Amino acid sequence: MRSGTEGEQTGGRGAAAPVGGRLVPGRFVSTGRWPSAESLDLLVSVARMGSLSRAARAHGMSQPSASSRLAGLEIELGLTLLERGPTGSHPTTEGWRVIELAGEALDALDGLMAGVASMQAEAAGRLRLVASYTIGEYLLPQWLGRFHRRHPRLEVELEVVNSRRVLDRLRDGHSDLGFVESPELPGDMRSWQVALDELVIVVTPRHPWARRRRPVSVGELIETPVVLREHGSGTREAYEQALVAAGAGTRPVAVLELGSTSALKSAVIGGLGPGVLSHLAVIHELETGSLVGVAVEGIDLRRSLCAVWPTGRGAGVLARSFLTSLGTGESGVLPPA
Repeated sequence: MRSGTEGEQTGGRGAAAPVGGRLVPGRFVSTGRWPSAESLDLLVSVARMGSLSRAARAHGMSQPSASSRLAGLEIELGLTLLERGPTGSHPTTEGWRVIELAGEALDALDGLMAGVASMQAEAAGRLRLVASYTIGEYLLPQWLGRFHRRHPRLEVELEVVNSRRVLDRLRDGHSDLGFVESPELPGDMRSWQVALDELVIVVTPRHPWARRRRPVSVGELIETPVVLREHGSGTREAYEQALVAAGAGTRPVAVLELGSTSALKSAVIGGLGPGVLSHLAVIHELETGSLVGVAVEGIDLRRSLCAVWPTGRGAGVLARSFLTSLGTGESGVLPPA
């Protein structure tokens, strides 16, 4: 980062006068340079992990090297940040304040680098998508086929993970646009509904519920061990929230938890018990009769499928172009910027 010269600043070197809403360079009078992000990150890690040695291991360095780096940071800032003693190193009062400010600065740097990565991808003509399993396996392939016919020279990357990891990939800047089935989203994400889906309870044709004439009650469903997706899956979250909305007082009992839709289908077909899946995932099996859908009364298993992106960055040009190619969606409007 450039340091200002005396001719560039009316306040002299080290002044912090705002220029156009920003601070001019040269704020650090004693050293004339910024503390390194690596050193600040190490200091924050000490606070989070409660130990200098654990923080050093997490950063891939020896404890003496970590201690030396933090000592250099203290000299650079002119503050004692850690109190060192026989029981270890602990932040001082000033240290805790610097840690709080450093956390905010590092979050801002993360946002900066994520934004830069997004702009680099756009400049290279590359759209990076990340989607949860249901959308990534059953909807995005046909959506991408239509989009590719309109933009044959555009490179598209698609990663398929569970809904929780989708949000992580967006936050760290590895993806430009995500797709999830989660019923609730955190405040740092914007969303746009792209489709509707419904969860279904499915069983093998040999299961007693397959021959049952009357619907299964919510009480029966909650008492019956079922095959479920893993925690962090949008399908799992939507099912648990639907049970809560239906008045079920406890979480579902899982006879088995699996990390993929295909494995879950195989487990149900193998007779492990009823399974909870997206209707999109079992259309073929329901048509061929290898699985049977079970009617359940007193519960709403419909859900929205949404595109998501970080609030601070907004949807980029390529991401917005892709969303627009899907049409106006269930909301009846074009996707927001």
